[in-house]
Amino acid sequence: MAEAALVLYAVYMALAFGLRSYLMWRATGATGFKGISGKPGSLEWIAGALFIVALVVGVAAPVLALTGAAEPLAALDEATLNWIGVALAVAGIAATLYAQVAMGESWRIGVDPGERTELVTSGPFAWVRNPIFAAMIPTGLGLALMVPNVPAIVGFAALVIALELQVRLVEEPYLLAQHGERYREYARRTGRFVPGVGKLRRS
Repeated sequence: MAEAALVLYAVYMALAFGLRSYLMWRATGATGFKGISGKPGSLEWIAGALFIVALVVGVAAPVLALTGAAEPLAALDEATLNWIGVALAVAGIAATLYAQVAMGESWRIGVDPGERTELVTSGPFAWVRNPIFAAMIPTGLGLALMVPNVPAIVGFAALVIALELQVRLVEEPYLLAQHGERYREYARRTGRFVPGVGKLRRS
């Protein structure tokens, strides 16, 4: 199962980051990569750093499993959970790609406060405000269940924390600054990662 996890991870990185950045560059002349936000040590910076940690640990987990350097956790080392992991990972990858396509030329990795992008509210963005990040969570969970060792669990936890911080401290303030009341109304009717959950409350 570790081999399959490594293959899925490679496919995910190649499509969701490599190919998407290339297509963005072909369409706009820019890759969409904006880097880590905030000053080093700030919560915004920690969000970006944790995301990188999650990506690195994500690939390290199956490699360590293959070399025997990290043993699976007994409570999670079960065939049914492994196959549930496969299903989650495949579905998450497909959902990530779907949401990226729906975002069109507004797709970015990170935020440039001086740049204004179109507010996308259709397709999967009509269900949740952050469908790409929402899809990354089952992808990460699925890969962790395929190789349920300590590094995989740590990587998944780092991913969830990174996405929460990135959305709350970087993405949402940026969108509020750029789109004002239009984004507020959208956020009041649309959940953050899960439909109906995490709506912006009226002050």
